[in-house]
Amino acid sequence: MTRARSEDRVHVLILVQNLPVPFDRRVWQEAMALTSAGYAVHVACPATSEYPRRRETINGIRIYRYAPGPEARRFGAYVVEYTIAIIAQLRIALSIRRRHPVRIVHICNPPDLLFLVALPLLALGSRLIYDHHDACPELMMAKGLRPQSWPVRLVRAFERLTYRLCTVSIETNESYRRIALGRGKKSPEDVFVVRSAPESTRFINARPDEKWRFGRKHLVGYVGVMGLQDGLDYLIDAARLIISEWRREDIQFVLVGSGPEYPRLRQRVQELGLSDQVLLTGRLSDDDLGAVLATADVCVNPDEANLMNDISTMNKVMEYMALAKPMVQFDLHEGRFSAGDSSLYARRNDAASLARCITRLVDDRVACERMGLLGRERLTSTLSWEAQIPELLAAYQRASGKRGGWRSAG
Repeated sequence: MTRARSEDRVHVLILVQNLPVPFDRRVWQEAMALTSAGYAVHVACPATSEYPRRRETINGIRIYRYAPGPEARRFGAYVVEYTIAIIAQLRIALSIRRRHPVRIVHICNPPDLLFLVALPLLALGSRLIYDHHDACPELMMAKGLRPQSWPVRLVRAFERLTYRLCTVSIETNESYRRIALGRGKKSPEDVFVVRSAPESTRFINARPDEKWRFGRKHLVGYVGVMGLQDGLDYLIDAARLIISEWRREDIQFVLVGSGPEYPRLRQRVQELGLSDQVLLTGRLSDDDLGAVLATADVCVNPDEANLMNDISTMNKVMEYMALAKPMVQFDLHEGRFSAGDSSLYARRNDAASLARCITRLVDDRVACERMGLLGRERLTSTLSWEAQIPELLAAYQRASGKRGGWRSAG
């Protein structure tokens, strides 16, 4: 079937602030699915050293990148970072709107401030879809702020405004759906669960590469962001027990990813004398990432138990399942829902328990194979990205069928 001309298609503007596209895999999957369904998709996102081009069209998706501010770690710096992002995205949004009748604005948090960019388009009749990636109040509390502190109260207010303005919301799991129905006061028919998951074929060409074992019998892998709440310190503490106290010279750890804590974590590994058996690679290409995961005997999700992580679905868990890898993680609500019997569950925030689960699993090849196959089957039958696309398209159909503009939102 011949693709409809751009001017005959429904134009969608996706706004994302924290990662570039196509690196942000969830946003890229959504954009690809919408394009395949006949939408004309535009994406505004930050530029990075890996994705420096300001204008680019990939697979029919028009990407507009802007120069972001410095990555923030303190509240005042967040104000600067988000102000730069909002101004840049507003300029892009208005430029696109002058050329195309944008029907739907799709905002991806964090932060819960991107409704500010959407306001002029909503006033002109666009509908707003809120793609709820992170529970921002819980995220701030996970970083140490008190529930009644003014920054947390402010973020809750932004969240309420976003829900008030959006026509429909897209939630990543049932825990987030409860937030939409409770704090967000959305009607059930306006809330859709679209889980984050890899395509079932994403790692189909991944092959083991023994170089990642560095001559050792077992490989324990991690892939993901390295932020304060991602629990890498627990994994490093577990590795220290396994290597330094339990004298397991047969286990290699490979930790793939980057983030604000990466330099500190790498320094900590060096100071603990673990560098020979614990490798922090930084970001890797998809091919190398697939090779690490395909080679690993056991994978770890060390996210600490807190209000944020307990209700969040982690991409790394789904990627481990895609490659039929057994895993170890702390006993978190959504982590257990996703992984089921493909994981061992350590006591919450207990590095020694995490270490015991890791060694138990690497020493039981039969259990590893059985658990890995269970995870792969669960992903492909229920949780894969292909299974989420109908719900994404249903959310768009619902938004398109409702009266647009901010006056009718909520």
